[in-house]
Amino acid sequence: RPSAQRFPLIVSQDCGHAETAAVIASYGPAVAHIRQPDLSDIPVPAEHRKFQGYYKIARHYRWALGQVFGTYRYRAAIVVEDDLEVAPDFFEYFQAAFPLLLADRSLWCVSAWNDNGREQMVDAGRAELLYRTDFFPGLGWLLLAELWEELEPKWPAAFWDDWMRQPEQRRGRSCVRPEVSRTMTFGRKGVSHGQFFDQYLKFIKLNDRFVPFTTLDLSYLKKEEYERSFLPRVYGAPEVKVEELQGNRRRELGEVRLQYRGRDSFKAFAKALGLMDDLKSGVPRAGYRGIVSFVYRGRRVYLAPPEDWAGYDPTWS
Repeated sequence: RPSAQRFPLIVSQDCGHAETAAVIASYGPAVAHIRQPDLSDIPVPAEHRKFQGYYKIARHYRWALGQVFGTYRYRAAIVVEDDLEVAPDFFEYFQAAFPLLLADRSLWCVSAWNDNGREQMVDAGRAELLYRTDFFPGLGWLLLAELWEELEPKWPAAFWDDWMRQPEQRRGRSCVRPEVSRTMTFGRKGVSHGQFFDQYLKFIKLNDRFVPFTTLDLSYLKKEEYERSFLPRVYGAPEVKVEELQGNRRRELGEVRLQYRGRDSFKAFAKALGLMDDLKSGVPRAGYRGIVSFVYRGRRVYLAPPEDWAGYDPTWS
């Protein structure tokens, strides 16, 4: 940490596991150790019995964030799960993005994670690149106390992250996310039983060089400025066919756009190019206004809906 005062650490434990508690205690006063008091099983519908773990996770989040904002009275918090490794500029990134979150009410979080951040799909030489995304990424994320005040009264019993992705919670707001992830997960074993881990998560590139974000001007991420520059760039890029991308043709065009017309064409293109193809409440992972930016065979590609895009369709899944 660049500063113990600016970044105090709270470790919230939910398992009652003595060996884990001993490791946390070994850090002494460097961390505040809090323990979720209710370790009981949660009554769940019969068809959700196998999802008991997701109910316990949601209960723990509610309790732990309640402590951070209600008891400790912090203005903001960065949430980091216990199976994440962080980049050298992890704290620098969040410190620089924090004023942006305060200033732009169309943002509701800053995330360290790029869902499509596999090594061959990012420009590692442009580690300073940041984007807006309508998809809640999680996996190392910053929120303000005001957002917790809004969410806590209606916090769900389970599957909290997908609940966050519903339009009723997102309310048209976006998150900031990096080109190159500032976290990576090593947690193959967990409540989700390795879902996506072997196919995607273990290949996420963790940024390995320090970007001095606090010296950079991040105002381009404010909604009006972002749309004034990002959208013309996307829709000014020449359109290509997926076969041309796969065949590595038309290299002379530089940045290109691949246009999809509906849910099925989005999923087909995403699958063909190695992107995560699942949608949550109609929003593609890492997408902004339906646009997913990534690198394919060394060139920038925008997988984009038509320019007259009118909003997400929550029935797309």
